[in-house]
Amino acid sequence: MTGQSAAHLKRKPEALRATDKYVSWGRYPAVVHRHVYKPAWNDQIPSIIEESPTASLLPYGLGRSYGDSCLNADRSLIDCRRLNRFLGFDESTGILRCESGVTFADIIDLFLPRGWFLPVTPGTQFVTVGGAIANDVHGKNHHCAGTFGAHVQQLGLYRSNEGLLTCGPNQNAGLFHATIGGLGLTGVIAWADIQLRRVNGPWIDAELVPFHSLSAFLDLSNQSDGRFEYTVAWLDCFAGRNPRGIFFRGNHSAESGKIFRPKRGPELPFALPAWLLNRYTVKAFNTTYYRAHAARKGSSLVGYDAFFYPLDSVRQWNLLYGKQGFLQYQCVLPQASLAAFEELLDRIARSGLGSFLGVLKQFGDAPPVGMLSFPRPGLTLALDFAMRGQRTFELLRSLDEVVLESGGALYPAKDARMSPALFDSSFPRWQDFVPYIDPKMSSSFWRRVTEAK
Repeated sequence: MTGQSAAHLKRKPEALRATDKYVSWGRYPAVVHRHVYKPAWNDQIPSIIEESPTASLLPYGLGRSYGDSCLNADRSLIDCRRLNRFLGFDESTGILRCESGVTFADIIDLFLPRGWFLPVTPGTQFVTVGGAIANDVHGKNHHCAGTFGAHVQQLGLYRSNEGLLTCGPNQNAGLFHATIGGLGLTGVIAWADIQLRRVNGPWIDAELVPFHSLSAFLDLSNQSDGRFEYTVAWLDCFAGRNPRGIFFRGNHSAESGKIFRPKRGPELPFALPAWLLNRYTVKAFNTTYYRAHAARKGSSLVGYDAFFYPLDSVRQWNLLYGKQGFLQYQCVLPQASLAAFEELLDRIARSGLGSFLGVLKQFGDAPPVGMLSFPRPGLTLALDFAMRGQRTFELLRSLDEVVLESGGALYPAKDARMSPALFDSSFPRWQDFVPYIDPKMSSSFWRRVTEAK
């Protein structure tokens, strides 16, 4: 494993001025940052923090948060991507120590050939470890593995007023639970110890099952969660209260001898014209997607990349939504609120602003690890809406009403416009989190939802 070299300890961190290069994955909102620091070594972080004014900094990974939780408009970012070293690995236990800029793709590339895989992964491998901790990401196995934060053993955290602290369940425990899901506001993660899991190889024993109603989805989910580690569904959001969809479920396969070659897809070179995405083209896509996958129903052996990361096969797929970008809406509703969930789907269908990326998942009952962790028992729905100005905002405000009335929540990592009232309802413990915020840290998201200036 690679560690720090003494020859570089005094190198001054690089800074960029007035850059607009740093955006979220939704590419909305567009903001300008005052400075972007690009440290090459962890020991450069203290000087960056020391020289910065109060409430001026935010760590930044690969920018895969969809809204403004990774942005710090008119203030400064610390780009952590060059802090990407593996620091140690215990082959007997599967515990990996790495810097915060290491990506999930880096971990897979190095450790999957050795029989180890991520304990939890979202729908892209292009996220950093620091970003995964800050957003306490979840995946298709939440019902049996919880969130990524549940597999973080301990971490090193740079604080402006305390220096480098080691945090874990038994040491600085309050700060540890605040940092998991803490949106980068508690300090800069220097390193983390992650518990990897044993697998036989890169293959997944997968099944596809079509369904034609919300109750059918729930039956499939309840039947599958005890037999399959990974479960999730694609939903046709134009279908209204009785949606059709495709249920995906799978387990790591015992197959290890078959040759595997990861797929590398094309990259979109520019943002597509906005008019290409309209109710007719999205409806046509949804119909085609459903029919194509329904025809392939049943069991098959698929590579991990096709099962976990289908969208990664088209690099820069966010450009599909045009120059104005898009807004993702991910909510969770209590399972008892099925009528509210049906109302959500009905409002989306009637709006004509449907999404071709509708993801439905039943969360498990694992207790949250972080103070601001999003997953909780219930049904979670994630949808992408092309940015169409006031029409888009009106629809999402309408969906907010349903979420608020049902006692649901929105996911900060996917949000660019929730109100302080909805944030307060979604995360009633947020004021307990406030004392753990580093005095030098802030974000566009936090200032918006807490009305802090």
